[in-house]
Amino acid sequence: MQTDNDDKRDFFRIRDQVVLDYRSVAGPELDEDLAFQRAPLLDMLSDLHLLDYESQHLLRQIGERDRTLAGYLKVINKRIDLLGKALAMQLDETVGETVMVTLSEGGMSFPTREPLELNGWLALRLVLLPSRLSMIIPAQVVRCEEDEPGFWNIGVSFETLGEPQRQILARHILQRQAQEIRAQKTLERTPT
Repeated sequence: MQTDNDDKRDFFRIRDQVVLDYRSVAGPELDEDLAFQRAPLLDMLSDLHLLDYESQHLLRQIGERDRTLAGYLKVINKRIDLLGKALAMQLDETVGETVMVTLSEGGMSFPTREPLELNGWLALRLVLLPSRLSMIIPAQVVRCEEDEPGFWNIGVSFETLGEPQRQILARHILQRQAQEIRAQKTLERTPT
């Protein structure tokens, strides 16, 4: 059993609601088609986010050479983002039930009604809200503790997370932290 001293993390953590689904798998290599039922709209939104991440450095390079072209490409990018948001609105609430998790770039913890094998591997489908960004991530179970009878707290580590997915998680975490700070400041300013 790990103690808090043994559980050192170099990442920011947030409490967040996400849509979570998981399957036990043999190892970190995932066949996404076999792990989960295909969700075309979720997959397309994820692809749009990955393409945005992959093209950011190119847009900066273009901006250094031609500001007018870079400005135009930013407008096109915003239009694509708006289309992505419209697609996200088309997804109904049947995407799945939300679960309260503790999330970081290095892993997460979540509640479950069943114990999971320590050091076993999971394929996680994680849908970040409100963007509906879906990621399928291999994760290794590093903690499985019974909170109360019939409920377990599972801790997983994202050992083989790719850099684009890590950056998307980092961006989501920073955005959620900024929202919490703004909400806290609003509460402090509100007279009682």
